[in-house]
Amino acid sequence: MSKVIIGLTGGIGSGKTTVANLFAEYGVDIIDADIVARQIVQPGQPALQHIAAHFGEDYILADGKLNRAKLREKVFANPDDKAWLNGLLHPLIRQTMNEQCQNAKSPYCFLVAPLLIENGINRSVDNVLVIDVKPETQIARTVARDNNSKEQVKRIIAAQVGREERLIHADFVINNDKATMEELRMQVEILHRKFLKMVTEDV
Repeated sequence: MSKVIIGLTGGIGSGKTTVANLFAEYGVDIIDADIVARQIVQPGQPALQHIAAHFGEDYILADGKLNRAKLREKVFANPDDKAWLNGLLHPLIRQTMNEQCQNAKSPYCFLVAPLLIENGINRSVDNVLVIDVKPETQIARTVARDNNSKEQVKRIIAAQVGREERLIHADFVINNDKATMEELRMQVEILHRKFLKMVTEDV
């Protein structure tokens, strides 16, 4: 098991995956809530069967997979549906992430979660790293990446904690608002050295 677990978070479109991948190049184990969330709703998984029973079979694609876009649109428009889905998925996601953290082999590992603070996961990690960008950057990146409307992205941002509150919980911050890939790599390298030093000091 890793000696230090670092929670990595940031709003939608902040570049969490990009930063996590840069740390992974150093051999750091990455436990990603989004990946876990996709794993637990794969065909044949109990969670997918519960979703189909609750929302209807039209939320399942012809190949048996979850229609994520349709479900996302549904739950962001209806707080009760969102609460039901969170009640189903969050305990499963947290259990799976805890198991993966227990199995991590690198000196420190990352637990990547968009809702790290909202769901109180920050209380179960040793430190929090926030990827910080301006809201207008989040909107532009997400619209370009996911082909979502600006209104839909704004609703997603509104459902997450605000930038200021997120930074209050941060032990470390990476500014990715206008950073080039090279500048991002430099920030990651500096933090990687700090994290390794933390692990050594804990021994």
